Order: sequence, then C-alpha cells, then structure tokens
Amino acid sequence: MNERLNILLIGSGGREHALAWKIAGSPRCGRLFCAPGNAGIAREAEIVDLDIADHGAVIRFCRDQAVDLVVIGPEAPLVAGIVDDLAAAGIRAFGPTAGAARLEGSKAFTKELCAQFAIPTAAWARFNNAPKAKRHVREFGAPIVVKADGLAAGKGVTVAMTVDEACAAIDDCFEGAFGAAGAEVVIEECLDGEEASLFALCDGRTALLFGTAQDHKRAFDGDTGPNTGGMGAYSPAPVLDQPMVERVMTDIIVPTLAGMAAKGAPFTGILYAGLMLTARGPQLIEYNVRFGDPECQVLMPRLKSDLVELMLAALDGDLLALEAEWSDDCALSVVMAAKGYPGAFEKGTPIGGLDRAEATGALVFHAGTALRDGRLVAAGGRVLDVTALAPTVAGAQAAAYRAVEAIDWPGGFWRRDIGRRAVEREAGRYSLIPPSGNARRTR
Repeated sequence: MNERLNILLIGSGGREHALAWKIAGSPRCGRLFCAPGNAGIAREAEIVDLDIADHGAVIRFCRDQAVDLVVIGPEAPLVAGIVDDLAAAGIRAFGPTAGAARLEGSKAFTKELCAQFAIPTAAWARFNNAPKAKRHVREFGAPIVVKADGLAAGKGVTVAMTVDEACAAIDDCFEGAFGAAGAEVVIEECLDGEEASLFALCDGRTALLFGTAQDHKRAFDGDTGPNTGGMGAYSPAPVLDQPMVERVMTDIIVPTLAGMAAKGAPFTGILYAGLMLTARGPQLIEYNVRFGDPECQVLMPRLKSDLVELMLAALDGDLLALEAEWSDDCALSVVMAAKGYPGAFEKGTPIGGLDRAEATGALVFHAGTALRDGRLVAAGGRVLDVTALAPTVAGAQAAAYRAVEAIDWPGGFWRRDIGRRAVEREAGRYSLIPPSGNARRTR
C-alpha cells in the first residue's frame, strides 16, 4: 500500500477550497495543511498562519511538519520561484519553476514563444513607452486589446472599442495603475469568436488533457458590466468538441511543451490555455500556469481519478501511460460576490443558510470568507462558489441556482444567467462530446 503524504496547500480562494476538498478525499493524503486558507478550507485542512511570500518560512514549516508535497494554487508564488526554492531544499512541489511560469508572468514571453514555435495567436506588438504604443494603436485602429505585460491580478487587460479607450489603457499601465506589471505593454489584434479554456496536466514532456470549461467574466447578466475574476463557470465546454480538442492539443499545447523544453525550462504542472475559437481555428489568448478560478470549482467535482496520484505522476514524469477519468455529468458553478465587486465592496457582512444549500446536494466552495465570533462573514470580493452536477447543463444550472437561493446573504449579488449559452446550445440539440483523455508527448 502506498504511504500517506503530508501535504501543504498554498492559497486562500475558491480554487484552493476545491483543491483541498479533492486532495482530502485521496487515499494518499495524510495530514493536509493550508496557508493562509479560509473558513471553508478549515473544514478540510489544518489552517496555518504562514506568510506564503516568505519562502524561507514555508521551507521551515515543511521541515518541521515533515511535509512531503506542496501544492501551489495561485500564480504569484509560482512566478516568484517558490517551486525552485522548495526543490533546492529537497521538498517536492507541484507547479512550474519560475522559468516555466514566465508563460503567465510575461505576456511578451508567451507571444515570443508562439512566434518561435508557430503557435497560433493574435497579431501583437510590445512597447516600453506610451508614445510608441499610442502611435501603434492609432495606426492599427480599434477594437484592439491592451495588456500589462506582467501579473496584474486579472485587471491588466482592456478590450478597447475605441482608440481613445486604448490610449487611456496605455496611460494606466505606464502611470503605475498595475505597478511593475505595467512597465511594458503588449498590444494585440482583437479576435472574433468564442472563448473557452482547456487544461493540460504536464510532466515536462507529456501533456494529459485535463478538462475543458467556459467562464463568465463580466459582472452582470447578459455579459455586461466590468470584467471580474470570473462570476461562474461550467464544464465541459460544449464548443470544445472532440475535433477541436484534438486541434488545440496538436497545434497549441504540444508545441508549447516542446518549446519550453527547448528553452531549458520544461513545464511541469497545470497548463491552462485561454482560447479564442475563430473562423481560422483556435487561437491562444493567454496562458495561465495553474488551475483557473472559478474553473477549478467545476473541474474537481467532475474528476473521478485521484488528484494526488496524478500530481505525483506529473512530478515523476510518468503521465504517458495514464488517463484522467471524468464524470459524464456537467458541472456548473455560480459565484456569489460582495455588492460593489469588482469595485469597492463591504467586508464583514454575515452569511447564513449554507447548510440548507448543501442539503440540496450542491457543493459550496468558500473563496473570501472568515469566521468572526463563530459566525461566517464575507471577507473578499468573490465570496462563495455554489457548484452542482447533473447529466445536462440545464440540470446543473437549475440545481446550482436552487442552492444559491437557499443562502441568506443580503450583502451579496450574483449573475442569474451562468451557463446561458450552453443551455441554449443544449436546447438546440448541440452535441456535448466529452474530450478524450489521451496524453500527448513532445517529440
């Protein structure tokens, strides 16, 4: 029998609660710790008061508690090189090195990789000063996309419908709205099509398809209002049928893995491809180097395989012989956010009724929550992820909203149309073809 492992999970959002829930259910999981965690994760793991930006402190904790595996949820620690530092200390960690995390840490790096290895993506240019960037925008015209090059907590991208809006976005970057992330900008062609996400579990040479999803980024119904970190998601993505998945794996994921290996930065971990499905085929919008949020909250409930075993196989370079087993059910998650999000919002508003929501059969993943005097309160912008499974998207949607309505939170709001497009496709007898789980190895 395989030994149980002590595992440290790093992060505090809904993604990390979904990961904690899945890891805690693995026969390989011994003690599970989480830093900094939240009120929901505390049901699955021992919460640790640990500064995750202090890599030395993380290493000392791992040694003190005999931690066998560290799982990193958010992108910032990965870009900051926590995997490298843990590896140097002899501690196994699931996630890419700092060199490989450049796929998310620098949009220009990813664009240059695409150019070098013929990976389909939008036409682009990079600039280190505002006048040249604005000149390019005026020559190219609108609509056009302006991106801060570095990590900007999901807030550094503007899809500008006018030249003036694009120039204002350029000023935001160079005037410090996104800190060091805006020291350079990437300006892209605005692609027409439908967005979707594909995930691959990678061991440096092999990419194992790890599910598909679609999310809703706008704050309000009908895809209106400001962009957010995500107001809901569903999986699988109906638009990513089997032929399209094959094309993405062949044209985008495998060349990326080969390119990173050629650059001396082989990618191990979760590779999350944000895609635009256009008339000329799938185009890479961007890469993330970790699970998405809220996409993780619909992937983990559908994953039937042991997540810990799959992570260990990725670290050992043993993915080629494996497949991930998935439920045939659809999963849909509704994000409940604090009123005012993604702008200014109030913290500390009380939340009740989670037991009633869970009694419907739904899963409630906590994101920005805390316990104060024994009562659950909101402690962030996105606060809860209410997830349900059913044989159809329409069924999962109905089940998720039944659970949402059981929650008593006057301080929150949520979209009421998560999954709308998929439900409409389903009603039109659109074929939901589950993607295959075959692994791909670079040559």
